Amino acid sequence: MKKSFGEFIRELREKQGMPLRKVAAFVDIDSSTLSKIERGERFANKELIPALSEILDISQHDLLLCLLSDTVAESLIYESNSDEILKVAEEKIKYLQSKNYEQGKLSFE
Repeated sequence: MKKSFGEFIRELREKQGMPLRKVAAFVDIDSSTLSKIERGERFANKELIPALSEILDISQHDLLLCLLSDTVAESLIYESNSDEILKVAEEKIKYLQSKNYEQGKLSFE
């Protein structure tokens, strides 16, 4: 999944022969906003995922993966040590998830 989120949804929309305005109306945004998202001039937000998933007939998981990976890639694109940063971030995520899980098990009896 090397394509950007915008390129990905444009490809899906065009494969299904749907006009931009139809998809934009379904997800309740302006056609110009969707066009900017598709061209990479504007970022989409997570709230669009359920409706885009439904109209483009693709899983929410795949759309969210593409969207969030764009966010990560954008923040690291100009860093010379992006691979190292990603490895450290992965470890931090695991740590924070385990920490939150442990806190969720606390009992206040």
